[in-house]
Amino acid sequence: MSFVSSASAGILFHNPELESLHTPGPYRREQVDAIEEALRDRGALKFAPLATGLYPASAAAELGVSGMDNVWVRDNVHVAFALSESGRPDAAAAVGQGLLTFYGSHRHRFDTGAASGGDVMRRPHVRFDGRTLEEIDGERWPHAQNDALGYCLWLCARLARRGHLTLDARALETLSALAGYFAALRYWEDEDSGHWEEARKIEASSIGTVVAGLREWSLLLAEQPVADIAGRSRMELKESAEKSIAQGRNALAAILPAECAQLSPSQNRRFDAALLFLVYPLGVTEGAMADLVLSDVRRYLLGEVGVRRYLRDSYWAPDYEQRLAENDRTRDFSNDVDIRDRLLEFVGDEAQWCIFDPLMSALYGARFLATGSAADRAAQTWHFNRSLAHVNAEWQCPELYYKREGVLVDNPHSPLLWTQANVVLALEAMRRTAD
Repeated sequence: MSFVSSASAGILFHNPELESLHTPGPYRREQVDAIEEALRDRGALKFAPLATGLYPASAAAELGVSGMDNVWVRDNVHVAFALSESGRPDAAAAVGQGLLTFYGSHRHRFDTGAASGGDVMRRPHVRFDGRTLEEIDGERWPHAQNDALGYCLWLCARLARRGHLTLDARALETLSALAGYFAALRYWEDEDSGHWEEARKIEASSIGTVVAGLREWSLLLAEQPVADIAGRSRMELKESAEKSIAQGRNALAAILPAECAQLSPSQNRRFDAALLFLVYPLGVTEGAMADLVLSDVRRYLLGEVGVRRYLRDSYWAPDYEQRLAENDRTRDFSNDVDIRDRLLEFVGDEAQWCIFDPLMSALYGARFLATGSAADRAAQTWHFNRSLAHVNAEWQCPELYYKREGVLVDNPHSPLLWTQANVVLALEAMRRTAD
């Protein structure tokens, strides 16, 4: 699929109609409304939940053996956050309830004490069958993902604090068990597979997500009318959460602005776009450190179309479909990612993801409303227009663009609901800015 050039904004569009609707300058309310109407009318912002209230990772018609029809906890939390921010709290609460039902039925994963061992299949599962709310039989997956569990705690506690999600005794016990799991695991020094589900390491983006979850949980405990949860007093649980938060913040202070400070070449990573989530929506990283994270992403990971997850990321490396069998493209590479890394010959040829530009647009929009800075507003607009440029000619929000025979094209996981969710956030932020 070839690009459509937009000389006025220096941005390459895939959808001519969206190019005609964009503007390089500040947006007016009616312009934002026209863009959102066009996206909605053509299904680009459609969220069709399963009967359980949860969402598959992709709504693509032909997913083959990719597994993208399953539920990822992380993706669902980002979708729920966007739904909540765009005036659909009931749909967001359904996600929270679906996650609580799943983990309530598999709470033994929090109680066994075996999670710190080497068998990741004994950890709480972070990808599962969203239709049955059952774990996926016969599948090995890198379930050591503390960030996904941290997101779950953050979302459910946040929705409950806002009165959108009602927590019964069983749900409170499940969240309490999750918070206790983090402490028992010593999450601040635990090696996990993180946002990108790859080689295990001590990752700032995972630690920060757990900190955000525990912080919301602590605030919820301060507001809960119940005297105790599962035999432990509310104040005892709150004190335990605060201790865990302090441990996580100490670890972040030692690692940031890097993603991983471990010395092993297979683990050490200075730049990673996952750190953006600590700035927004989690608000764990603020001030000068947040500025540095943003600067790092824009300086080192920004591509001509999207944003690289990290340097030398080999997922959807050039000609990925031609060089890997279909059942290998999305398999668990957490223990042998070096095999996939051989596909990437040059730094700069990494796949460029579509979830980050709309996220940064929303982030800069929030900053503009707080500061009134013209630079923040310009950055919001620029990333907003790049987000529109991602939308393909079929009016889908892709997962990423990768090089196929030298041309950047979107991969088969279009549309990705996480991308759609972040576009919704960008639209909401742009509407507030225009107002």
